[in-house]
Amino acid sequence: MGYDNILLAAVFIPILGAFLLPLAGRVSIGFRNLLAFLLVAASFVLCAKLIPFVLSGEHIVIRRDFVLGINFLLEADALAVFMACVSSLTSAIIVLYSIGYISHYENQNEYYSMVVLFLGSMMGLIFSANLILLYIFWEITAITSWRLIGFFRKKEFILRADKAFLVTAFGAIAMLIGFIGLYQQAGSFDLSAVKEAFKVSPVANIIVILILAGIFSKSATLPFHTWLPDAGVAPSPVTALLHAAVLVKIGVYVFARIFIVNIPLAHIWHVAVPAVALASAVVSAGAALIETDLKRIIAYSTISQIGFIFFGFAVGNNVAVEGALLYILMHGLAKAGLFLCAGIIEQTTHTKDISKLGGLIKTMPVTAVSFLACAFSVMGVPPFGGFFSKYMLFGGALKSGQLLMSVLFLGAAFLTIMYLFRVFNMVFLGETKFPEAREKGPVMLFSVALLAGLSLLGGVLIFYPAYFAHYASWQMLGAF
Repeated sequence: MGYDNILLAAVFIPILGAFLLPLAGRVSIGFRNLLAFLLVAASFVLCAKLIPFVLSGEHIVIRRDFVLGINFLLEADALAVFMACVSSLTSAIIVLYSIGYISHYENQNEYYSMVVLFLGSMMGLIFSANLILLYIFWEITAITSWRLIGFFRKKEFILRADKAFLVTAFGAIAMLIGFIGLYQQAGSFDLSAVKEAFKVSPVANIIVILILAGIFSKSATLPFHTWLPDAGVAPSPVTALLHAAVLVKIGVYVFARIFIVNIPLAHIWHVAVPAVALASAVVSAGAALIETDLKRIIAYSTISQIGFIFFGFAVGNNVAVEGALLYILMHGLAKAGLFLCAGIIEQTTHTKDISKLGGLIKTMPVTAVSFLACAFSVMGVPPFGGFFSKYMLFGGALKSGQLLMSVLFLGAAFLTIMYLFRVFNMVFLGETKFPEAREKGPVMLFSVALLAGLSLLGGVLIFYPAYFAHYASWQMLGAF
């Protein structure tokens, strides 16, 4: 299979396969579950096959021209393949976990169809090299996440799903207007043409503001952050997939794709974006310190950690960008693990209130150890993978002379340690409040243990993801 076909298959196998899953569910529940996992796993395997090709300095372009500048244009470079591998790997583990978690709920056919369609649209967005095509896939992710957040169909849950959809949809409209502004200046929606146009003329600030509005709304960054904790009403694999591991990463990816790879930002934005990211990181970390709902705490943590990724990309040198890319990987694995552990706890104890929990390490040791390992990675404790991403991010910031901002973000990192230890202490240590609680669901336990293991392995074998991120960062910055 040629590389063009591999790229097309990585995008369209999950997209087309998603429509087959309801039919498969009518044949056999087991067959449908296996097919859903295989569709997502196939996308990961295909993306992984592109790694040696892009690391050799090559890239893949698939182009079909249509009217009004709306071209079917896919491009695979090191940044896109890195992001696609992270998204599809995390998604495959979450779908595997879903086989145990979702088995006793209704609407399973829709659940698996929406999850796999979301992953396919994510692949399409990552590889899109035309702004309108990117926008189309962006909106498909919004529709699928809307259905998944409102999975339980209670009125309150549907209202929260509507809130998430409206916040991100209005942001997307602002972003689309910004894309039209780019078209008016560049004469094309193709990113390669946009890049050439803005080599000689600066992008208007109003266009940057409009695009950032869409990016910040999708990534749940202040002041658009409130929809993400509310989305915790969704099933735990949904919150892991859409609101910790994959969906909110769309914003930081598009920021990198547009404002690092293709359009150089004015100096003011290298100050403004870290300032917004810092405010988002500190405010959400503070909220996590006083919240008692386990999934809302983890959601606030996600908002906070996304601020670190924006900081790395906004600093803009090779070390900080490499750190931000590693942050996407390490945070995705660890935060997915935290959400999936929360799902096991909720299904076993029937509560998310950490003030009502305690002593679960005695009855749920695998979940406890997995949660702690993933928490260590998010905190940045060596030798877990999260340590190296934070180390490189702060190293890049100091290299650029951003001492004050680095100190302030270091304070936010300290808050991360505080609220995660608070959660672990209240949930797993102390008096056993649920002595009858027992771990069940071997597939679910395997999934969280796997994510915990990968969070550790990512640090022990840091050379391999770091090499990939290093090459991608240099390619993004035009070094080769």
